[in-house]
Amino acid sequence: MQQIDSGNIRNIAFVSHSGAGKTSLAEAILFTAGATTRLGNIGDGTTVSDYDPEEIKRKISINLSLLPCQWKNTKLNIIDTPGYVDFIGEVKEALRVSEAAVITVSGVSGVEVGTEQVWSHVREANLPCFIFINKLDRENIVYQDVLKDVQSKLSPKCLPLVLPIGSQKDFKATIDLITKKGIDSGSEKEVAVPAGMTADIDSYREKLIEAIVEVDDDLLSKYLDGGQINDSDIYRCLKEAIKRGAVFPVFFGSALTNVGIRPLLNAASDYFPSPIDIGDFKAINATNNTEESVKPAATSPLSVLVFKTFTDARIGRISYLRVFSGTITSNSQVWNVNKGAIERIGQLFMLRGKTQEPVNQLSVGDIGAVAKLSATTTGDTLGVKEHPLKLAGIEFPVPALNMAITPKSRDDLDKMGTALPKICEEDFTLTVHRDTDVGDLIISGIGETHLSVAAERLAQRFSVAVALETPRIAYKETITTAVKAEFKHKKQTGGHGQYGHVLIELEPMERGGGFEFVNKIIGGAIPKNYIPAVEKGINEGINEGILAGYPIVDVRVKLYDGSFHPVDSSEMAFKIASAGALKKGLTDGHSVLLEPIVNLSVTVPDSFTGDIISDLNTKRGRVLGMNPSGNGMNLIEAQVPAAEISRYAIDLRSITQGRGTFATKFSHYEEVPALVAQKVIAQKGSAAKPG
Repeated sequence: MQQIDSGNIRNIAFVSHSGAGKTSLAEAILFTAGATTRLGNIGDGTTVSDYDPEEIKRKISINLSLLPCQWKNTKLNIIDTPGYVDFIGEVKEALRVSEAAVITVSGVSGVEVGTEQVWSHVREANLPCFIFINKLDRENIVYQDVLKDVQSKLSPKCLPLVLPIGSQKDFKATIDLITKKGIDSGSEKEVAVPAGMTADIDSYREKLIEAIVEVDDDLLSKYLDGGQINDSDIYRCLKEAIKRGAVFPVFFGSALTNVGIRPLLNAASDYFPSPIDIGDFKAINATNNTEESVKPAATSPLSVLVFKTFTDARIGRISYLRVFSGTITSNSQVWNVNKGAIERIGQLFMLRGKTQEPVNQLSVGDIGAVAKLSATTTGDTLGVKEHPLKLAGIEFPVPALNMAITPKSRDDLDKMGTALPKICEEDFTLTVHRDTDVGDLIISGIGETHLSVAAERLAQRFSVAVALETPRIAYKETITTAVKAEFKHKKQTGGHGQYGHVLIELEPMERGGGFEFVNKIIGGAIPKNYIPAVEKGINEGINEGILAGYPIVDVRVKLYDGSFHPVDSSEMAFKIASAGALKKGLTDGHSVLLEPIVNLSVTVPDSFTGDIISDLNTKRGRVLGMNPSGNGMNLIEAQVPAAEISRYAIDLRSITQGRGTFATKFSHYEEVPALVAQKVIAQKGSAAKPG
């Protein structure tokens, strides 16, 4: 691909609900633009962007994919993103480095929950946006109904720039609302406009002009006075209106039959802003930690954002780059501003799916990649040491689902330690940590499919076989009444025997009190040199309670008396005696099971509030309050046992059709109800039995 001036670059994120046809649309664009010689198909696993084995197997996009192509005199850096909500991190990466977005809407399904979510992300990023209504070749689709759905659920500013001619198999052409001409999608020749569409054309055109002239006061006055607006003014105002978010043009087409693609390409080239059009951006000068306004120009200090990291089986780590200012060249050195380290840049290349095309440099606004950076990770800024500019990173969603990950063999265990950090380095919505209370290694992600794909990646790329299971709950045990206990360890086997005798008092502490050992020995009933052994026996004993083997908490143990033998007593004897006394005291002190309680914050649409509260009641939850959080959403605050919401990410998605979000934070421990405790104890006993 030839070198393109920065003013002619368009960085466009393709987003949608899963299954709307976004990847097929990208495929049609590559074919129409001449970047490929045939239309790939998702069902056959032949698309340019979905090349990962797991994507081909599941027939969904999992990773973002770079799909550059040239249309007329512009370079379109299309970033195809996953539509499935579990891979929202990829969408966030794409939006961070794009100046525009195209949202694909299925003409069959209309606006779906994923459509609303990506619309929200696009508006949050304040990006100009097109809507492409796809699948108009299907049966029983009325384009006016789909358009009304888009306008009611997304924005009334979503106004058509073209209208479809025909439907189903007869859908072959579109009407340009500005010129009022019909254009055949195959030959690009002008075709007759059906007489029955005149009223619709005039109506939609009038609404479009009414919306776009608002960006020009003089033109608005002329329009209100009934003056004629010429096409050149319409084009000029349309571009400005798109940039400002005053209008979101709607297009109609069919990606699979390659109809309606050219109008979309023409509009992206003509109306979407270039990196230069966006103007100056903010960056932090790392030298003095002050904010600077930086011009997106080759003469400005270098600032390059690494927005994705990917590990290739043959090449190793590949870093995806977006140049915000300056020029980065192959075989050079740059400064990692975040890490404070020099990075050597090898051969730069452009990616189209998995295909690499070497390039000598990447100019302002362009997107490319480089392999084998040593210290750089996603979100880092590459620049120059003399003027280190730090770009804003990428805000990733917090993982919502936790699973315990275990290797299937000893060999897998050895390799898992190096493989897990690598997949987390690729995907910042994946995290791994050790639950010190139960010893589980926990992998956290957005949803069940997300974690399942992570496990498959471990198997395919690193030959690490793992199992994913619901994490164990960190139950505890405690006593409910104060009690005294005595234990005498006495053993005579010839020669020196064993003798240790302790009397202890156990008393419950307030929740969160932990554990406390108090020495109350007076008068040398137990010699001082044996007291540490008694304490050690107690400390070891509290690690395993008598009910289900869970740790003992919120107990104070007082050593108040005992006896010793001048010959047979030893540290080991007193350690055994203290452990025995503790066990007896726990039995007599009416031990109970404790469970962790978490604060749960759930944000859902108003219409789902009742369903959420009902569900929380079935989970032994206590609703603490409800407050409106704006935009028709409710914030529900509750306290719920952790054991009841270990898979809440899945439950909430099912109840709210993916529209709800939640966050949890540990609060405290509470006594487990008797019936629930019986089940927990029985399950623990069953799990402990061999076979």
